[in-house]
Amino acid sequence: MKEICNNIYENTPLEGVVYVYAQNHIEYEFLYIKYAYIVIGREYMVILGIDPGIAIVGYGIIKYEGNQFRVIDYGVITTPSSMELPERLKVVYEDMSQLIQKYMPDAVAVEELFFNTNVKTAIAVGHGRGVAVLAGATAGLKIFEYTPLQVKQSVVGYGRAQKAQVQQMVKAILCLEKIPKPDDAADALAVAICHAHSARLNERVKMG
Repeated sequence: MKEICNNIYENTPLEGVVYVYAQNHIEYEFLYIKYAYIVIGREYMVILGIDPGIAIVGYGIIKYEGNQFRVIDYGVITTPSSMELPERLKVVYEDMSQLIQKYMPDAVAVEELFFNTNVKTAIAVGHGRGVAVLAGATAGLKIFEYTPLQVKQSVVGYGRAQKAQVQQMVKAILCLEKIPKPDDAADALAVAICHAHSARLNERVKMG
């Protein structure tokens, strides 16, 4: 901590100005007053939410601190149907691994799959979900799984909510100007929000 303070001081600190430094997912605020620092540490969580698939895999990375959310990144990983399944799985695994390496999340939240009447499609999507989970496990991250009902209940407050309702709540909770697109990315952000709420609830239970 002393080295951090010295580094900030060498960069010409202004008295009364708050400097922010993050280390090991604890955000420190340094307030420089009369040759001394007041340090406030706040722990936060970075969550990677995944909406599994094979043609399109949605991902959403959020920062959760206290009761506040901030979007770090979101988007999709895509694989064309013209590719052989092993190659498509390789793309999903490598791209997911790169996202994990870049943003270093604390946890991975994945939506569970339900049985699809098209067995061939269900198996392919299951493979895609598996390699996405493997990317997180290989990085040493904890994997948390949530059903669509749990995600809807957490984000909207109603387990039978429509997709449009979930997307609107994602937009509101994350203070975004518009609904994230494509839908797979919005779904992944919803899964990440669900885990943040679940983690907070579990922490309250432990404290209680």
